[in-house]
Amino acid sequence: MYKETDYTYRVFWSEEDNEFIGTVAEFPLLSYSGKDQIETMQGIVDVVKGALEILQEDGKEEPEPLGTKLFSGKFALRMTPDQHKRLAMEAAESNVSINQLLVSRI
Repeated sequence: MYKETDYTYRVFWSEEDNEFIGTVAEFPLLSYSGKDQIETMQGIVDVVKGALEILQEDGKEEPEPLGTKLFSGKFALRMTPDQHKRLAMEAAESNVSINQLLVSRI
């Protein structure tokens, strides 16, 4: 079983809500709002802890934390032929591969 501290959190300011919002990547439907960053971070972590307890009680599998997943390093990208042509031309002008050009922009 994973712990609530294993997951990927984000706390950001929301002008619309006039408070901080905490989210967790692996549980996209969960969030927590608070008046300061520390309270908000603790709040969303507590929400995830509760969600994990419910999943365990119900015998359901919890999501795998992003930090434990293995990634291949490969990413397939589709684009229009015109975009591909522009990238090929820019890469050639920079004397790099299209892959190197795109990785340098990430």
